[in-house]
Amino acid sequence: MDKQTLSFQAEVKQLLHLVAHSLYSNKEIFLRELVSNASDACDKLRFEALNDNALYEDQPNLEIRVTFDKAARTITISDNGIGLSADEAIANLGTIAKSGTREFMDKLSGDQQKDAQLIGQFGVGFYSGFIVADRITVESRRAGLKPEEGVRWSSDGTGEFEVETITRPQRGTDVILHLRDSDTDFLNTWRLKSIINRYSDHISLPILMRKEQWDKDKGEYVLLDEWETVNQAAALWARPKNEITEAQYHEFYKQISYDNEPPLAYTHNRVEGRTEYTQLLFIPSKAPYDLWNREKRGGVKLYVKRVFIMDDAEALMPVYLRFVKGVIDSSDLPLNVSRELLQESRDVKAIREGSTKRVLGMLEDLAENHKDKYAAFWKEFGAVLKEGIGEDHANRERLARLLRFASTHADEGVSFADYVSRMKEGQEAIYYITAETLAAARNSPQLEIFRKKGIEVLLLTDRVDEWMLSHLYEFDGKPLQSVAKGAVDLGKLQDEEEKKKAEEAAAAIKPLLERLKETLKDKAKDVRVTTRLVDSPACLVGEEGDISGHLARLLKQAGQKTPEVKPILEINPEHALVKRLERTDRFEDLAHILFDQALLAEGGQLDDPAAYVRRVNALLAG
Repeated sequence: MDKQTLSFQAEVKQLLHLVAHSLYSNKEIFLRELVSNASDACDKLRFEALNDNALYEDQPNLEIRVTFDKAARTITISDNGIGLSADEAIANLGTIAKSGTREFMDKLSGDQQKDAQLIGQFGVGFYSGFIVADRITVESRRAGLKPEEGVRWSSDGTGEFEVETITRPQRGTDVILHLRDSDTDFLNTWRLKSIINRYSDHISLPILMRKEQWDKDKGEYVLLDEWETVNQAAALWARPKNEITEAQYHEFYKQISYDNEPPLAYTHNRVEGRTEYTQLLFIPSKAPYDLWNREKRGGVKLYVKRVFIMDDAEALMPVYLRFVKGVIDSSDLPLNVSRELLQESRDVKAIREGSTKRVLGMLEDLAENHKDKYAAFWKEFGAVLKEGIGEDHANRERLARLLRFASTHADEGVSFADYVSRMKEGQEAIYYITAETLAAARNSPQLEIFRKKGIEVLLLTDRVDEWMLSHLYEFDGKPLQSVAKGAVDLGKLQDEEEKKKAEEAAAAIKPLLERLKETLKDKAKDVRVTTRLVDSPACLVGEEGDISGHLARLLKQAGQKTPEVKPILEINPEHALVKRLERTDRFEDLAHILFDQALLAEGGQLDDPAAYVRRVNALLAG
């Protein structure tokens, strides 16, 4: 065939411009795509040779070679795979989003498809070469054809390509990229090796490059005629679990996570069914510095048929598990043409759900059988896991069992199950309080009656707790009850004598309550007698359904507007300060001091600290 100049399909110029400048997020992707295509070509030869072993000719060992020439400004990706005929070069390289691989897969049916599962099926990977090259030359010969039936295809990507017949002794394909002036930094052994290690390390074929040696006379590295394999050529996760040691798992984790510490736990599974994939997932022992950045992409690497696709496949792991590191390798996933973005599908959902369950299973095992490790995990990641209560309705019950808290009975590590097992006879609710700090929660006046009766109260101090509790209402049929909302109701734990005494006290000081309501009408929604206080004169509580004072402060700190909700002031009629109210001539000052002290005790801030100090000084001065 004499040299022919042919045109690409319609509007190809615009499409090629899109591929080269918009489809990929970084330039080095071109090498991943071309190495992957070379691997596909070798897989295709291996499959066809099952019926015709002669296709191997005199090269039974399949391999990929990557070379560069600084003087010519070229990078060449070579393989000894199936190769192309002249007709195939015109048909497959002249049409955007059409590849021989796709056509090849379409021809397969039944059991053949299972046998060919390693064959890639991506569309426009070849054209990614135009990201760095202003011309691409392809020299190829299909296995089984004569040497003189080779083909050379060449294009600058502007709408036309040239094809001619050449003599090519070896089967397979050379893709030669003529680099732009701006991209000659890729003509570097270290740069190319690092890209191969990052994206193609686990391709099952050896990827070879020429060795380098320092030349003292030239003062630079020179290429030798000796070749070396620059990839592992074996995916750890694709090997049987009984062939992998714990040390190898730990070393692999350190490679993918850049963490010097071994993981707390890992899981390695092959999932089969309608969606087939392998997962190797790790729970780190230490939280990264950017753990609380929810915009940060996750730590799970996605491979498709051992070809690296992306570093941060957030579609495969929920945000609240963003600390998980690992690899998911799918037999087939719907990717867009750049291989960079997952398309929505049932397969993606199935992998996400399966991976979430595996991680929760790991955590459950730690919580049950390795309590020290789980305590270490909770210290680092517990607050993030709480986000799942509101985000993952399907696993809310499993997540609730994994939660750990401090309480009035223990400084840390209290689960809901622990709490329920210690509930007093007749206790109907799980009591909790939220506060900024553990000290503020533990010393809150709202806990006094609970402490007196020995009733355990959970102390919640993470910023996410208030949000979490808006999605979690009960555990094992026991409702969650804030001790800072509503009138205190201990149900069967409060005897009739206590209730009667409270009612009598409220009736006795009714005029005082009315006067307090009038004096504090701008601050308090109501003033009432309570049985929850033992040592303190007063406390503030919210009405059922209102946001708590703690949540209101958190929202304000975050710059969000909140509805103005006045608290309820509850007073202890037995306290000396309350009794003094009935006989003081400084009633208004003392009433405001009572309210402000209750606000400070729950962690609030005074609107007018100077007025509070003035009132206290006046009271102290007598």
